[in-house]
Amino acid sequence: MNILRIIEQLSEVDADVLGRFDSRRAVFKSLGNTAKMGALAAAPVFVSSLFSKAYGQTTTPSVVEVLNYALTLELLEEDYYKKMTAAGRVPAGVAAGAIATILKHETAHVKLLSDTIRALNGTPVTNVKFKTSAFPADYPTQLVVAQALEDTGVRAYKGQAGNLLGKMAGTTSLLQVALQIHSVEARHAAHIRTMRMQAPWIPASDSNLPAPLGPVYTGTIREDNVIQSNVNITSQLGTPYSANDAAASFDEILTMAEVLDASRAGGFVQG
Repeated sequence: MNILRIIEQLSEVDADVLGRFDSRRAVFKSLGNTAKMGALAAAPVFVSSLFSKAYGQTTTPSVVEVLNYALTLELLEEDYYKKMTAAGRVPAGVAAGAIATILKHETAHVKLLSDTIRALNGTPVTNVKFKTSAFPADYPTQLVVAQALEDTGVRAYKGQAGNLLGKMAGTTSLLQVALQIHSVEARHAAHIRTMRMQAPWIPASDSNLPAPLGPVYTGTIREDNVIQSNVNITSQLGTPYSANDAAASFDEILTMAEVLDASRAGGFVQG
């Protein structure tokens, strides 16, 4: 799979694809084509939104609402990994070390988001817990749920990127804060997948898995989507690409309502 080649071929059929959106047009016009493609490949949070998705929201929540939404997900993940550690099913050694590291990251994310919300004179959400009745008893299923949470988080941050664009907390870019967390969540998702002996990216077939994984990869724009900028990646770029390669090359968003739906993260929150 060659994401730069796919983007290059898209630009051949849609010359303005790299500078299509007003919010990024000035940036892309200041770069050469190679730099444009490199920037896209290095910042995957923007790739899907670049291709006609915008940011997936029909109404605009406030900045504090967006950050509290992100904090809710981070608190949910933090509590899940605490429960996973306390359950004592994670094998000692590399696996236990990985889960401990991920938990530390989630705790750091909680602190960063909470501090940022306070800096904006907002009130951080608290006491978000993973539903005890939904917690798996066995380690393999615990990893399945961890994957569901992490991949949900990646899609959730992507879905809110536009609502943070240009927003500041003092001299700190809130989009930068979100991107710093988003990239780490993506690493978590990839690592959990490798712990499950899965490919580190999302294959098209994952959109058809049973719950709890399947719903994570569906939504208004499914993860098995192969259409970008109105171009079918599998057949309209000259070089044929498989559906898996086309789907895995571009992450898709989840809206706030989709993430909080009972079929996804909302179903894991303790009532």
